Amino acid sequence: MHVRKMIVVMACLLAAACENGESEMTIQYPEAKRGDVVDDYHGTPVADPYRWMEDLDSSEVQDWVAAQNALAEPYLEVIPARQPIIDRLTALWNYERYSTPQKEGGHYFYTYNDGLQNHAVLYVTDALAEPGRVLLDPNTFSEDGTISLGSITPAPNGRYLAYSISDGGSDWRQWRILDIETGETLPELLMHSKFDIDVAWSHDSSGFYYTRYPVGDDGTANGRAPASLYYHRLNTSQDKDQRVFSVAEHAEWNLYGSAVSEDGKYLVIPVSSNVNANAVYYMALTEGSGPAVELLGEWDALYTFLGNVGSEFLFTTTNDAQNGRVIAIDVNNPEPENWREVIPEEDQALEAASIVGGHVIARYLQDARSRVRVFDLAGNPVRDVELPGPGSVSGFSGRMDDTETFFSFESFTNPGVIWSYDIATGKRKLFREIEVKADTSGWETKQVFFESKDGTRVPMFIVHRKGIELDGNNPTLLYGYGGFNVSLTPYFSVSRAVWLEMGGVLAIANLRGGGEYGEAWHEAGTKLNKQNVFDDFIAAAEELIALGYTKPGRLAIQGGSNGGLLVGAVLNQRPELFGAALPAVGVMDMLRYHTASANARIWSIDYGLSETPAEFEALYAYSPYHNVQMDVCYPPTLVTTADHDDRVVPWHSYKYAAAMQRAQAAQENCSNPLLIRIETRAGHGAGKPTWMIIENIADQWAFLVKALDMQVEL
Repeated sequence: MHVRKMIVVMACLLAAACENGESEMTIQYPEAKRGDVVDDYHGTPVADPYRWMEDLDSSEVQDWVAAQNALAEPYLEVIPARQPIIDRLTALWNYERYSTPQKEGGHYFYTYNDGLQNHAVLYVTDALAEPGRVLLDPNTFSEDGTISLGSITPAPNGRYLAYSISDGGSDWRQWRILDIETGETLPELLMHSKFDIDVAWSHDSSGFYYTRYPVGDDGTANGRAPASLYYHRLNTSQDKDQRVFSVAEHAEWNLYGSAVSEDGKYLVIPVSSNVNANAVYYMALTEGSGPAVELLGEWDALYTFLGNVGSEFLFTTTNDAQNGRVIAIDVNNPEPENWREVIPEEDQALEAASIVGGHVIARYLQDARSRVRVFDLAGNPVRDVELPGPGSVSGFSGRMDDTETFFSFESFTNPGVIWSYDIATGKRKLFREIEVKADTSGWETKQVFFESKDGTRVPMFIVHRKGIELDGNNPTLLYGYGGFNVSLTPYFSVSRAVWLEMGGVLAIANLRGGGEYGEAWHEAGTKLNKQNVFDDFIAAAEELIALGYTKPGRLAIQGGSNGGLLVGAVLNQRPELFGAALPAVGVMDMLRYHTASANARIWSIDYGLSETPAEFEALYAYSPYHNVQMDVCYPPTLVTTADHDDRVVPWHSYKYAAAMQRAQAAQENCSNPLLIRIETRAGHGAGKPTWMIIENIADQWAFLVKALDMQVEL
């Protein structure tokens, strides 16, 4: 018998009541002991009764996790709508998907998923008109699909491919090298790297630069310390790798990759810190690795390296341009007065740019919708790229001498189109059009603007079936993020397609803290201004109600990671406004988030630190874990996390759920469930196998069906 089915049967027997497949048992939450830890923050005592949950490997925590799953799984399993939702998700997920091709060394690389494969397969071909051959199939990495392919970086000569692997959803990566011609994997294995960060191949393809973390005497990498940049030469063991750059003397700095210029003359090294800015170093590579030279060290703005023309480096930057611009810096005359402006700042936010085929291709955001412009290297406008309508664009990668590039377009109702693009003429040719077995013609997308608490104008996308009645009775899902300069633009989602087919309304709010309107919009939702994000989200909910789409009892909110924080915060502040909540992998303890790892400390660019008095006051005022109210009956809430999440460690969700369950249990007439579902062999989200994604979404949608009293026919 399947483990989940067995748990359901046991739960029904214990409840002594299973009618129509649904348990009517009274929820009794697993016991979570309360410790006596109290911290002093600048004279303010703050209790942390669930500090013991931070010891994730303790038997006590493991027992609590098992007990929570034993409660949540049967509750979700017996909801009648769950299996039809799984069936429909499975049916819709079974469609062919391609990635935008990447060209390197005379080869084209792209991924393809035939439908229900747990992971997309990497293909290579010398001509896109011909079928590609399988280069890497991550579905063979493990039986259950929990080992996944991370980054891939082909060598300039097209002979080798460096690729990373993630085990169980971890952010830690192992790097391997594949011989593209023979399909054989080279013997060396590179450990102690983190995140999906591309390596930087040397110009002659004899090796590459990569970041790795220091290793202790026990052989374990220390993710709390800054990473260093190493050079690995092919056919040598990792212990022979040369460290070429380090920021170990600066605890607040870190490295997230590097780039070798196309001419092979320079290694460019961006350095990050706990501020909304970065530094840039470079090394001359004409005679080996020369000393590192500080090119940009004022920490006054963000700088992203695009490429070089001789000694002139091109960057996108927020320097004197909160919406972004492109500048050129000659490393022989790097003083700011000698900088050349290539593309000036526009009214719209510059999302990204690339140098391809002797042109700069710039992607802008116009009210959270993509706009693409092509310039020559002098900054003269050449043309705008025609798009099918409001949506999101990605791609436009390549090299200086390429004549073509590739880009994709998608929207809430368009699952995707991929084109090759002739850079000289602007003509495009269809590579693939993605088709999904859903009738998207019956849906419509609107964009509305509403006023937040302080009068700020905020946009929101609303997607629903055509012809719905604005009678305030539509089950509605409001999604938000609001942080780290992340922009929520229109994209297609199978899970959301099923939600729409279920009769739900989907709303995506473009909150402050994101990048939709440039750095000013981002900063307006950070640190002491973080409450603006929550005010925007609450105002979005109120707007949906005022427009007649829904009412509090039919309105659910959803968000993950920083969005999980968002859901937790607004749930504390306005619990009566919502009918259900889905906080996923959230940052819930805002006073201690930075203690989990060195990488977590860098989140202070958005959050600030409890070590600083003013920032402590702001954090303490909204921290979800610290603001649970004991006299409130919270709406039905399903917290989700994963025991292998080493980005937002799961103790955030554990501590928050324990506090919420205690509060909920204290209400005599409150039967709303407060559940936490903990996935095993999974991490923050990337690399999850298809079967696990479908089950996770089905749990959430089934929970909403019950919580919002939806009548579903699929």
